[in-house]
Amino acid sequence: MIDANAIPISRPSLKLLGSEPIRATWEYLEQKFSTGASHKRGDGHPVVLYPGLASDKRAFSALRKRCETLGFPTLDWGRGFNTGPKGNVDAWMGDLAHDTSELLAPYSKKATLIGWSLGGFYAREVAKLLRSQVRQVITMGTPFNDGIEHTNVAWIFRMLNGTAPLIDAAMSARLRTPPPVPTTSIYSRGDGVVAWQSCRDNTQNPRTENVEVSGSHIGMGWNSAVIDVVCKRLSKRLPRPSSR
Repeated sequence: MIDANAIPISRPSLKLLGSEPIRATWEYLEQKFSTGASHKRGDGHPVVLYPGLASDKRAFSALRKRCETLGFPTLDWGRGFNTGPKGNVDAWMGDLAHDTSELLAPYSKKATLIGWSLGGFYAREVAKLLRSQVRQVITMGTPFNDGIEHTNVAWIFRMLNGTAPLIDAAMSARLRTPPPVPTTSIYSRGDGVVAWQSCRDNTQNPRTENVEVSGSHIGMGWNSAVIDVVCKRLSKRLPRPSSR
């Protein structure tokens, strides 16, 4: 068995990137005409969805429907089309955490934060700022593990913002640091946008878990396997947080 940690991180091939739209379309059709796996109804805790770069809540329509069918009120992050952080990143993230806290104010139970690709960075960082309101974090194809330089999306960010994302060593270390809550990182070796190795958590932390699925990056929001993993994690009983 090959050790995933020993495989050098490299940007996905252009061939794999080029096949993304076709594979994502197939995953959409497969999900649309599938009954889906059976899951028990949940406890009703809220779920917040953070979309990927250059997408919005529509990319989560299938996942949202499934979550709500199981009794989890599902909330959009509230900022529409995701073009990436603006200005000072810390201030921007602080504002996003405040907005998320406001979204969760009507609910008594802690929330699950789910982020796809760039949205996964938001989910992880917001969870660090709102620990008392967050139950767990689930990321989908998020290259937090030193993966900024191993993606095929820098040009999209540059097109939307006029500049490439600047990630120094300190910021990279911060992004790799897991939130203080249970965290599930979903990744696919068939990802044509970001290096799959960069979407795995390699820290020795009992709260972190990596789950591999088969599929594209673009289609993760409606991939049946991804939705199945999310539904299982939403209904899973989590260990009590450490008192430390």
